[in-house]
Amino acid sequence: MTGSVKEAQPTAGRLAALLIDSSTEAISAAGGHAGGVYLRSRTPGLLRLAVLSGLPGPLFRPWWRMHVDRPFPVADAYRLGVQVILPNATETMRRYPQFAAGLPFHFGSLYVPVVSGSTTYGVLTVLRPAVADAAEVLSGRDRVVRLAQELGAALRVLEEQDPDQVAWDGEPMYLRPPTASTSVGRVGRFAWDPSTTAITLDEDLHTLLGVPPSEFPGTAEAFADAVAPSDAHRILGTLRDTAAGRPPALPLYLRDADGELRLLDLWNAYEPPAAPEVRGVVVAPGPAPTADSAADLLPDGVFCLDRLGLVVYANPRAAELLGHPRAELVGRDLWEAVPWLGRPDFEDHLRAALLAPDPVHFHLERPPTPEPGPNRPTQEAGPVAENEEGQPATTGGDSEPRTRDTDQPASAQNHDQPAPAQNHEQPAPAQNHEQPGSAQNHDQPAPTQNHDQPASAPDSEPPPSVPSPQHTQPAPQPYEGDWLAVSVYPGPDRLTCTVRPASGVADSPAARGDGEPAEAGGSPLAPLYRPIALAIALNEAVTVRQVSAVVMRELLPAFGGRRLAIYLLQDRHLYLEWETGFPKGFLSPFDGVGLETRLPGVETLTSGRPLFFDSMEQLTAAYPGIALDAAEGARAFLPLIASGRSVGSCILGFDRPRSFSTEERTVLTALAGLIAHAMEKAQRYESETALARGLQQVLLPRRLSAHPQLETTGRYLPGTAGMDVGGDWYDVVESGGGLALVIGDVQGHGVQAAATMGQLRSAVRAFALGDRSPDEVMSSTNHLLIDLDPGLFASCCYIRLDPATGLARAARAGHPPPLLRQADGRTRVLDLPGGVVLGVDPRARYPVSEFQVDPGAVLALYTDGLVERPGHDIDEGITALRVALAKAGAPARPGQRFLAGVADRLTATARHATDRPDDIALLLATRRGAPAAGSH
Repeated sequence: MTGSVKEAQPTAGRLAALLIDSSTEAISAAGGHAGGVYLRSRTPGLLRLAVLSGLPGPLFRPWWRMHVDRPFPVADAYRLGVQVILPNATETMRRYPQFAAGLPFHFGSLYVPVVSGSTTYGVLTVLRPAVADAAEVLSGRDRVVRLAQELGAALRVLEEQDPDQVAWDGEPMYLRPPTASTSVGRVGRFAWDPSTTAITLDEDLHTLLGVPPSEFPGTAEAFADAVAPSDAHRILGTLRDTAAGRPPALPLYLRDADGELRLLDLWNAYEPPAAPEVRGVVVAPGPAPTADSAADLLPDGVFCLDRLGLVVYANPRAAELLGHPRAELVGRDLWEAVPWLGRPDFEDHLRAALLAPDPVHFHLERPPTPEPGPNRPTQEAGPVAENEEGQPATTGGDSEPRTRDTDQPASAQNHDQPAPAQNHEQPAPAQNHEQPGSAQNHDQPAPTQNHDQPASAPDSEPPPSVPSPQHTQPAPQPYEGDWLAVSVYPGPDRLTCTVRPASGVADSPAARGDGEPAEAGGSPLAPLYRPIALAIALNEAVTVRQVSAVVMRELLPAFGGRRLAIYLLQDRHLYLEWETGFPKGFLSPFDGVGLETRLPGVETLTSGRPLFFDSMEQLTAAYPGIALDAAEGARAFLPLIASGRSVGSCILGFDRPRSFSTEERTVLTALAGLIAHAMEKAQRYESETALARGLQQVLLPRRLSAHPQLETTGRYLPGTAGMDVGGDWYDVVESGGGLALVIGDVQGHGVQAAATMGQLRSAVRAFALGDRSPDEVMSSTNHLLIDLDPGLFASCCYIRLDPATGLARAARAGHPPPLLRQADGRTRVLDLPGGVVLGVDPRARYPVSEFQVDPGAVLALYTDGLVERPGHDIDEGITALRVALAKAGAPARPGQRFLAGVADRLTATARHATDRPDDIALLLATRRGAPAAGSH
């Protein structure tokens, strides 16, 4: 096994094995440190990350899904079938600015489509160290291309066995990549067959456990007793769970009979008929405990993460500063063990350390109250009692940022810094020594004390209620300042992090005296590239709600906001367009307020000046009697003004009081103008879209011409990409003694396309009513469109059908071929000859073809929106529609109306799709038998 799976989804084992092996080999071939495989999903136009190797999955959640039409390298590789090589951050920013804005770090990347024949299954990706020129990546690229080709061929075989299997709709599988360094510990491997309960160990594992093969009975119970006698039941239970397809998410941390650390990792044998079904490794870390013991004595906090975010080591000082016992840190995901670190600014820095080779240095503000955790141990041997978890827990989910509410400057806070075996108490006249946990144990031995710094005498004896130092360690000082200085040093297999109180760092917020609290996930030190991402994302937002969603997604995390409200101006009143984070119904009374109302959201627009309130007290002082949604917090009211025109106002809310720096005020004011322009553009677009959609609805037929021997039905679905209105249409017109079936598609979208569609529909209808032949109808319509000169062309299919005889005469102008389903279910594509699209060549000719439509047969005309998908050949879509029509069924008895149900089934997938890049029109017709004599 090349990497251990953290979370395996209930997907076919063969597919998972192929993706895992290809990803791991690609990372190695390209000299990368992370990578994965994007696979097509069952949602048209949507890719999903199926495998992620070498990176924590939750940290990269925004990249789990990828639409194929997005301006990202993965989408281009899939949609265009090309290899994308980005050697460094400069090239990434030049070619994919939105992708670079989301991950503005110094790394390179490689994207290779996974293709077999005409089918593109996904994209193989590798993240690697940056290089100056793409030529340095070519040798690795060639090996990745071969791996992608092999994966495509294997997926094709898998698809032939089960067409529905090669798709991914769940969360990604997380893999630990092969270690890049030589382990100093010992590793042994084993295999267990649940059907026979026999377990086999390799020679290394027999040596590690000290059990010769001749003395090992080969049972799971004997194996568990040899690895960790005190945890034998846990090992057996994990073996059974793995056999049932539920391998452990993380390695088990165990202790052998001598108390030495052992790691146990298990996984399934993916590819049948591989036996036995469960495999695993036992690792003895070797001399690592010696290094751990040395790090335990350091005065700074030190903790280590693997590349999936698992805490593999933490010294006592790190546990104290992070506010959690070591037992709750080691072996757990960092965000699970320390929830308050689930904040955007910390995650940004960690992403930088995972993707780029340089150390990352930053500051973090701790929560408002210490989270319970162990205290720093003395040099005495023996167990140390941990503090009980009795302090208030932070609120919200793990991803919710936590911040500190400070009412005093950093210089007035308690900066006592206890370190192992030395007294670091510093005189601070303004310190509060009566806070819980502020009493320290000053009687512990200090053999390594720094004698260059005199230690002051203890302030007082511990109160009687505090346990003596022999039973527990003293509680930490009140955080020694609110800020922590954090450094992250990337390595090939793990990240080493150091943490110390920032009050002892010269260039820190606490030392500068400006340690204002960071609000809800963003400190004033948060990366400033998020506003850049907002600007880029706003360029792609089309509707008002899309603009609002972008503002919520990008602006709130950038500045640590938790509440957002956007009001738009209409007829001198402000109407609520978007809200998030406010109590339900709180903003309702403010919906539709006039511009004469004295409210900050109104006055910021009428005055054109942003309003910032560092606290709710400031807000109530400026606006007495104003309704408040919270007792504490801060608010920013921004005017939305585009080129001198008032658009609306934007309200940002923060959970804690905070000050707004000059830089933040400047950036927020500039971004408000950007949002206003985007909103104005979206309003214009929605007005035009409403006009076009109304025009289109008027122009589409309200009812279709009927005939006793012919049943027809039609369906129209507008596209969802940008909510543009297209030029698709269909019609049924009386023509001579029969009916003309017409379907067409005008190029482009918008009002002009809808208007042109209406002109063409009227023209075709008029020519059909004049009993002209199909080729004359096409030629006349072609000349009309050229004379109108709208700058657009159109495709069209015109079929004149005699309901009595079933004879059909057709002409086609660049339109997809119709389908014909016989009554017995046989369905074929009518490959009719045709001419060029309408509106291009005035000399174009449109040959007429004849074919027969028998009673009970179904004729299907459609536009390309029903069969065309980005990254796929249109012939594949036509084939899929042919198969679906064949399965759609036939009327149970002659004369039964059933086409409406068939049309619904053929358009069901498109109707429920969240992304329809084009309009869809469908027209179905079927002949009934001749009416019985005397029937009416």
